[in-house]
Amino acid sequence: MAATYDFVSPREKPRQGFGGLWNISFGFFGIQIGFALQNANMSRIFQSLGTDLDDLPALWIAAPLTGLLVQPVIGHMSDRTWLGRLGRRRPYFLAGAILAAFALLVMPEVPSLLFAAMMLWVLDASLNVSMEPFRAFVGDMLRRDQHGVGYAVQTAFIGAGAVVGSIFPWALEQWGVSNEAPPGAIPDTVRYAFWFGGAALFAAVLWTVVTTTEYSPDEMRGFEARQEAEQDHNLRVLSTRRYTSPLVWIAAGAVVLGAVWSFDLKKEVYLLGALLIAYGLASSIAIAMARAGRAPGMLGHLVGDFSGMPPLMKRLALVQFFSWSALFIMWINTTPVVTQYFYGAPAIGTPAYQEGANWVDVLFATYNGVAAIVALTLLPFVAARIGRVRTHMLALLCGAAGYASFLLLRDPRALLVSEVGIGIAWASILAMPYAILASSLPQRKLGVYMGLFNVFVVVPQLLVATVMGSIMRAFFPTEPIWTMAFAAGVMVLAALAMLRVTEPSAAG
Repeated sequence: MAATYDFVSPREKPRQGFGGLWNISFGFFGIQIGFALQNANMSRIFQSLGTDLDDLPALWIAAPLTGLLVQPVIGHMSDRTWLGRLGRRRPYFLAGAILAAFALLVMPEVPSLLFAAMMLWVLDASLNVSMEPFRAFVGDMLRRDQHGVGYAVQTAFIGAGAVVGSIFPWALEQWGVSNEAPPGAIPDTVRYAFWFGGAALFAAVLWTVVTTTEYSPDEMRGFEARQEAEQDHNLRVLSTRRYTSPLVWIAAGAVVLGAVWSFDLKKEVYLLGALLIAYGLASSIAIAMARAGRAPGMLGHLVGDFSGMPPLMKRLALVQFFSWSALFIMWINTTPVVTQYFYGAPAIGTPAYQEGANWVDVLFATYNGVAAIVALTLLPFVAARIGRVRTHMLALLCGAAGYASFLLLRDPRALLVSEVGIGIAWASILAMPYAILASSLPQRKLGVYMGLFNVFVVVPQLLVATVMGSIMRAFFPTEPIWTMAFAAGVMVLAALAMLRVTEPSAAG
């Protein structure tokens, strides 16, 4: 089926000043406060409620699974939403912020481990509903030659929000709030930090909703030089596909399920196999519908867009896969690594453990603070001279060095140096891939493509949450420090994968 294109003379979007850039991304400041509180404290909450060290990855499954399901769907829906003055992306910002604020208020009062896992799912789903459209929002609102600075400003807010969210429990302790709690209870430092985070998240997102006005669908079409009917595109992609690819996905899922049974892997790995089979079945249904000439629904659009990703997006997806694998390993394991190896406190709830857990908040605040500064200063300077691709490669290698240093250091204060390398990588991970990608994607499908791109952020997290536990149980059952060696290794793989990425022009 031949694609249908309309060639038009595009208009350029107005250039945004500093105030506009601030308003567009300020909501991410609040969203990242929520993510930071989640990342730095959920392992602590789970352990305080009685979970074992090797069960932590299983409890974290809710976060990546939620992102995997929510982000492409929200991206697809936000591309097609227009609610008058509220616009296209902002309804999702607001709805997600309300739900996330509620989850943050409830989380410190959870009575059981099961309830905590359920609330983590609600929190992560809500944060993803707000977060995913923000990535597309930058592309919607800015001209192509401002994408780099737009994502840099967004990264700075992400870093600043993460600093506030990460440091707040430690700061409360310095102000005299109790950091100790009886067995099975959450310290007041964590409780008050979550309540503050809920209020800050809602206020920051509301700022962006109130201070920005989105371009209408007609205006967005005027910014496109080439317009292709999306239904024709997806029908063309799907109708030419064979059933071989879906069968491969189904077979891969069956192999994973068999491996769990044969090698006595952790039962959570069953979820990975089930997801592979589910995608294979969904692809088969979408292909059958396209061959029958039926208009693709949401399923057909998502499968068609995933199958028809631009080559640059596929190459960047591999980079994302490796780099986010390393990040998720760090988020899950930093608390047990620091408390055990640097504070000599593997026992949960002891004063030394609480001190070490609060130091993790300081470490997380450090790498996020470094990221906020680097995003606005170092990254643009280096990218202007050697290009965004090489800049990202160098930043990823800095992150690998930061992870590896955990195996060499023993003074917890020295870990601040490690966090500098991790912060440089974090700044680049949040800015460079999106700046590279946004300039090469069609504006009308920016939401769904950003959602699909984030699949390669959450799939590695799901793999870490399911597979890493089995690896650690088999080889290093009481030595979580080796998770940092895994993180360093996969971050190096991410840097090497950037060798396959070519630098797009500013004009797209």
